Amino acid sequence: EVQLQASGGGLVKAGGSLRLSCAASKYTFDNYAIGWFRQAPGKEREGISCISSSDGSTSYADSVKGRFTISKDNAKNTVYLQMNSLEPDDTAVYYCAHEIRLWVPCGRIGGMAFDYYGQGTQVTVSS
Repeated sequence: EVQLQASGGGLVKAGGSLRLSCAASKYTFDNYAIGWFRQAPGKEREGISCISSSDGSTSYADSVKGRFTISKDNAKNTVYLQMNSLEPDDTAVYYCAHEIRLWVPCGRIGGMAFDYYGQGTQVTVSS
């Protein structure tokens, strides 16, 4: 029940855009910060963005700041990740997850505690 479902991945050329979606239960959406993560082959998982349920605060990793935008639709219990100016280095499986603590604001993603990763969605950026 707590797992999140990411979707919206695909194949895009460098410079293109994609929008990922993360569907959550209403309880999860209303009470936990939700984050986006990615993992490329042979690399560690990287936290790239977060949006808080408590105050709407957002945070981004330096690698995506200025190119990616996180948002949420309260009516659909869905968090989005708009990805613009995509680069081949953005190629990865993208996951969403939620903070294990209730009602925390978003800060440095590495200092937060995420769990309950759902099934990921593949993003491939060709050069």
